[in-house]
Amino acid sequence: MVRKIAFGLLWLGFVVYAFFLTPPEQPDTFELIKNLSTGEWQGINPLVIALFNLMGIWPLIYSAVVFIDGRGQKIPAWPFAVASFGVGVFALLPYLAIREPNNKFVGKKNTLLKLLDSRVTGFVLTLATAILVAYGLREGDWVNFVQQWQTNRFINVMSLDFCLLCLLFPVLLGDDMTRRGWKNPQFFWLIALIPLLGPLIYLSVRPPLQEVGVESISNQPAAN
Repeated sequence: MVRKIAFGLLWLGFVVYAFFLTPPEQPDTFELIKNLSTGEWQGINPLVIALFNLMGIWPLIYSAVVFIDGRGQKIPAWPFAVASFGVGVFALLPYLAIREPNNKFVGKKNTLLKLLDSRVTGFVLTLATAILVAYGLREGDWVNFVQQWQTNRFINVMSLDFCLLCLLFPVLLGDDMTRRGWKNPQFFWLIALIPLLGPLIYLSVRPPLQEVGVESISNQPAAN
């Protein structure tokens, strides 16, 4: 219950901050989002471009865990994962608040789960992230980015969203490792303490999820 309340309060606090405590909305925000989405990047700070595209990488990282985690939940996980592509942590925090600890996977992997469970997916996301980070760091203007962060609500909230996604991934990490029979506290903390790159490394090296049929569990002998 404490965990649920904590995530609920965090979600509420983020909503209040995003709508009432951030810098004012800029008149060209819609145009900026449209240009970022369509690849019309001329005149846009590469740091903003990189951050915007990384906010598309994060939902894929979470989906690679959330869709599997949702198999054992009373509520479906996919609406939260899908919504996170549009609103980021605004959609994921409610799921983290209402989900139950789940360290088992029962059933077969469908095509989507096989794709999300594949190490190839982790490699592709890592490569894309490396290109975006290198581009942003090499070409970006930090002074301009800080100025925009202080004056532009969209960039301010997007930056905080990115930070929260980095901080919250370990909430799902422990159960996902246990589902795979991977008990390694040192590796857990290594992944948990390295923002963005840690989760990508995890997706690239984690053991494949073993399929367990419902019938095989029901046929196990009862413990004495």
